[in-house]
Amino acid sequence: CRPESKDFQANPRRLTPFPVIQAQQSPLSEDGALTAVPDSNELVNSSSEVESTDESSKAVSGFAGFGLPDSLLEALERCGYEQPSPIQAASIPELMLGRDLLGQAQTGTGKTAAFALPLLARIDLEARLPQVLVLAPTRELAIQVSEAFQRYASCTKGLHVLALYGGSDFRDQIQKLRRGVQVVVGTPGRVMDHMRQGTLDVSGLQALVLDEADEMLRMGFIDDVQWVLEQLPTQRQVVLFSATMPPEIKRICQQHLQDPAEVIIRTQKSDATRIRQRHILLPHHQKLGALLRVLEAHGPGGVIIFARTKAVTVTVAEALDAEGMACAVLNGDVPQSLRERTIERLKQGKVDVLVATDVAARGLDVERIGLVINYDAPFDSEAYVHRIGRTGRAGREGDAILFLSHRERRLLHSLERAVGSQIEAMEVPSDAEINQQRLDNLQQQLNDLLEQPVPEDRQQEVALMEEIIQRLSRESSATPEQLALAALRLAQGDQPLLVVPQPQQAPRQGRQGERGERRQGRTPSSMERFRVEVGWRDRIKPGHLVGAIANETGLDGRQIGKITIFDDHSTVDLPQGMPPQLMQSLQRVRVMQKELQISRVAPA
Repeated sequence: CRPESKDFQANPRRLTPFPVIQAQQSPLSEDGALTAVPDSNELVNSSSEVESTDESSKAVSGFAGFGLPDSLLEALERCGYEQPSPIQAASIPELMLGRDLLGQAQTGTGKTAAFALPLLARIDLEARLPQVLVLAPTRELAIQVSEAFQRYASCTKGLHVLALYGGSDFRDQIQKLRRGVQVVVGTPGRVMDHMRQGTLDVSGLQALVLDEADEMLRMGFIDDVQWVLEQLPTQRQVVLFSATMPPEIKRICQQHLQDPAEVIIRTQKSDATRIRQRHILLPHHQKLGALLRVLEAHGPGGVIIFARTKAVTVTVAEALDAEGMACAVLNGDVPQSLRERTIERLKQGKVDVLVATDVAARGLDVERIGLVINYDAPFDSEAYVHRIGRTGRAGREGDAILFLSHRERRLLHSLERAVGSQIEAMEVPSDAEINQQRLDNLQQQLNDLLEQPVPEDRQQEVALMEEIIQRLSRESSATPEQLALAALRLAQGDQPLLVVPQPQQAPRQGRQGERGERRQGRTPSSMERFRVEVGWRDRIKPGHLVGAIANETGLDGRQIGKITIFDDHSTVDLPQGMPPQLMQSLQRVRVMQKELQISRVAPA
């Protein structure tokens, strides 16, 4: 299937149309890995069906057979990638040859690596100008794709990746572009802004990727994409991925892709139907408390908690350990020998909760995992598919819960597309749910103890306990039930069995009442006053500030207090104890094209 003629060597963009590769994609196989089930041993083109005997049509064992640089292979090993997914096996060889490519595949099939790896392999590190441009429909996807590029390029010195999207500091993006980047990932609008201002130089561009083209069409970006394509050099490689092929996308393919290789990954009904998927929408600072309540309400079985960074895994594990939970950490700092021992302890039930980064998302097969918690939203949909695949093993049912901040809500649609099912909303477990689970756990523990034989090394102790029970029965009028209850109370100690209900707070006023309080200037004692450098002359309104602050911090709009707008600045009341990292991010937030430059107002 790979052209090797002299004509190809002279002009790689003029090729005989590449046969369409069709395969069925099962997002979650028995081991949770992405696998392909080919329709047949045939490759189908537009006119006939021919049997393929070419070695290149066979699945490549591992990534080494693609001719990728050692630095990329090392990075893949660190990421835990072992075998290419179907779309990677079909796409990487053709993109390495410089061909245009049209891919039809759902999110979560591994397409980011399918185009990122071969394009990274061909980067000229000496040239400090953009050589690869990826257009994504949303800010979240642009960030995810840029982070994926950075992970794959982590072992390649001198390779720089930059994400361009609205809502971030335009001047900071200009400075980074001037310092030199080889890969740019961005949303169409912000990319167009930089191109029009001359801050994004596309004269040396080698490849353009249109990721989730049908989403761009749905969101009204297709004209912007067309404009960007028209500004690019004539000699460039174009890669387009789309879950569906509406007429507008086909028109772009016919106009801008030259003799493309076509790869179609057909999806089967996902095994994810065995996994109940839910999400909790909550502010970032409430995640740890919600996690403890979710774990309390969870029945018996192992749990894996996924976090984005090593630091977060340690923080979460320390909090769980303080609550008396048997937990362990699995991240990139854990050596292989300790990793194997930790997994074995998890299998044996000596560890109930594993807090891990995505290094554990691949190849981890523990049947007793009944719940996966995405404490941090995954980098991309593919990571989400692999994460939830750690539960529901061997035909069992499983649960997966996703924590989302308010600014991450838009991720939900792409994740649902990846798994082909709805991720239903849920509330943080109530006191009643936690209490019921505690009672169920106690009953189950007693049942298990009654069914277990007494170990030989404990038989003498148990005999003495029986003697004490018999003596108490003779010397008192206590019934067996009363004695058993006394034993349970003794075992429980001072620790309450049930959650102590917290006194209910007075009901919140409606939105109009809260705004009335703001107008009257009443500020709760738990609030702090901050100054932001935007005011009436910037045409700012209270709603602009509420929306910007809530989006950046994850605060509910009702948690933002009194707002007073002056000519050249404004003041806003926020809850006390705002984390420093949130304050730093608020510094760079732009409202009406101006940075907030937020600062605390000294008490009068």
